[in-house]
Amino acid sequence: MKIKSAIVVGLSILACGYAWAAAPRLTTSKTITIDAPASKVWHAAKDFNGLNTWHPAIATDEIVEGKNNTVGAVRLLTLKGGGTIKEKLLAFDPASRSYKYAIVEGVIPVSDYTSTFVVKSAGKNKSVVTWSGHFKRKNVGDNPADNENDKTAVDTISGVYQGGLDNLKKIVEAK
Repeated sequence: MKIKSAIVVGLSILACGYAWAAAPRLTTSKTITIDAPASKVWHAAKDFNGLNTWHPAIATDEIVEGKNNTVGAVRLLTLKGGGTIKEKLLAFDPASRSYKYAIVEGVIPVSDYTSTFVVKSAGKNKSVVTWSGHFKRKNVGDNPADNENDKTAVDTISGVYQGGLDNLKKIVEAK
């Protein structure tokens, strides 16, 4: 009887691991050219606790652990439409005008999410901003509902990136 129980438990654990592995690693990346020097664009977008100053979907952005722009800092984003997202800063490099973060918890339909934000010079008074991410859908089962599938996850993150980048461009170029 103990052997059967051990086999059942082992198969259950294996099945759970398989379900987690069943969801593929997804990626998306959005890039925009802004008519402004990279230093100006970086200044507008660099603060980990400042996403609400340029992303139209974010009502508030506050550091709840650690110190702004310091690896390990955790920010709490409150969305204008309701809900929150908690994110942790994994890397911050002002010299290369980049940072990397991960979602700790939130209402977005993704899991195992990391993202990188980079501002590069593209010549005199031009910048290229790239926002990219790697993630899995939140529902990692074999048959997720339409609002929980890979397409929904990619479309959601792509929309977040594009909406933010479009507004960043609008704000920076207006100044």
